[in-house]
Amino acid sequence: MAVSDNTRGLILALMSGLFIGTSFILKKKGLLRAAAAGTRAGVGGYTYLLEPLWWVGMITMFLGEVANFVAYIYAPAILVTPLGALTIIVSAVLAHLMLKERLGRMGILGCVSCVVGSVIIVIHAPQEHSPNSVEEVWNLASQPEFLIYAGATLSLILVLILHFEPLYGQTNILVYLGICSLSGAITVMSIKAVGIAIKLTLQGINQFIYGQTWCFVAVAIVCVITQLNYLNKALDTFNTAIVSPIYYVMFTTLTITASAIMFKDWSGQNASSITSEICGFITVVSGTIILHSTKEVEPPAPLGSIITWYDGDPMKGLEEAQFIALNSSDPFEARVNGG
Repeated sequence: MAVSDNTRGLILALMSGLFIGTSFILKKKGLLRAAAAGTRAGVGGYTYLLEPLWWVGMITMFLGEVANFVAYIYAPAILVTPLGALTIIVSAVLAHLMLKERLGRMGILGCVSCVVGSVIIVIHAPQEHSPNSVEEVWNLASQPEFLIYAGATLSLILVLILHFEPLYGQTNILVYLGICSLSGAITVMSIKAVGIAIKLTLQGINQFIYGQTWCFVAVAIVCVITQLNYLNKALDTFNTAIVSPIYYVMFTTLTITASAIMFKDWSGQNASSITSEICGFITVVSGTIILHSTKEVEPPAPLGSIITWYDGDPMKGLEEAQFIALNSSDPFEARVNGG
């Protein structure tokens, strides 16, 4: 029996959620280990690049992103994007098991709410018209409505990076995740165009002879790099079980909004379907609020350069080691954390 394109996209999106959810935990573990040997990523350190576990997380995330990329070739964004809820479940459960970030009954309820809301959205998602060329996608991206959206998105990203990050990046989770989500929505639109180009090229209609294709590739690369950089900072600074659901809700909302503006996804839908999708969003947001209310944000790193020692006992895990952190702004005060 032949498998439909939407089914292929669905399976790939689920695989993507599993890989990316796992990558959050692996990267977090790598960041924790790297922080013991140097400056934390949240305050500008890059010692995590020398940590093998962080790279395992990056490879896992890469596999998840590849699966996600291919999913967008076979299925519309409004179907693929909400399935990122699986990332929340995987990361929250693994954080509970591996990072000792407690996930209580209300946290489980929050996860379930996120999934239920996503299912509602998927069931009532409109059918997307798949463009037949990159030039057709370029025309959609050149519409005045989408140009206004893209311009507003770029302006917000610059304001967050240049103004809000230095002031509130270490204390307000929305700064880092706002940058990730805003750039992520543009990434999906670009990846959709590149995916269409690859699919048509494999069918014998070369789309890489057009400059528009390479423009979409360039935009996707810049946005992906931006996402990874600020996602690392968010994971290093805040509780993983909070980062995942908030990032999911913001990213999904902005992506579906961008897709609706660019591809006119909701054109022709009846009021019942639109209402159901809105209810699905409310359910997902409710689940996120529940998760947020049952988790404590990790305290920000102290300002200034930090020198860290640990007792180095090879029989102990990293979490059990004794740490002494010395803040260079006051070299006569030490903070001791017992494992």
